[in-house]
Amino acid sequence: MKPVLVFRHIGCEGPGYLGEFLAARAIPCRVIHVDEGEPVPERIDDAGALVFMGGPMSVYDPLPWVARELALIRRACADGLPVLGHCLGGQLIAKALGAEVDANPVKEIGWHEIVSTDAARNLHGRMPARFEGFHWHGETFGLPPGATLLMSSAHCRHQAFLKDRALALQFHVEVTGAMVREWCAEYRDELAQNAGRTAVQSEEEMTARLEQRITALHRVADTLYDYWLNPA
Repeated sequence: MKPVLVFRHIGCEGPGYLGEFLAARAIPCRVIHVDEGEPVPERIDDAGALVFMGGPMSVYDPLPWVARELALIRRACADGLPVLGHCLGGQLIAKALGAEVDANPVKEIGWHEIVSTDAARNLHGRMPARFEGFHWHGETFGLPPGATLLMSSAHCRHQAFLKDRALALQFHVEVTGAMVREWCAEYRDELAQNAGRTAVQSEEEMTARLEQRITALHRVADTLYDYWLNPA
């Protein structure tokens, strides 16, 4: 397979478990360090798939790379290339395909239950009906025309959708235990400002039973990533 191009928007939100998943299957991966000024490529002839990671910015921020990534997503989808987005990355996919991105009713931070739709449970027959996902977002995406809703949570209706070969995730299936701890430190001010709010957990709550939670989440990631690359 040609290399998977992974677009990183901030240093602490890299490929995470996705990198491990690809390495275990001998699938080459190249990270585009957008946060360090690396340019968004104009051509994707040498790419086997595109992945867009998260970040604290919005798809509506006047950042030069946003428009370039949106154009790249539209081109990849038109060519039938697998495209995957995590959180901000999922919002970029939604916007590129014609959906709105708006403020979620509440900030959703921490471990919260996600419910799979019938369509999600049919993905290779391995997706659990309910599972605990990791969240860190204040905005969320609508569904593009023709997209299939895969997952919802009590605090966010659209947690994942599939449209042809594009898979958009609002939650963070890619996190590792180290990433959860790093985010809690990196975004400590945000946690303090939102302490006690609905759907916002404390650092102590997020790191409780962390390795057990991460192991279960990565089983979900395996199913999603495998279907995304091999839907047949």
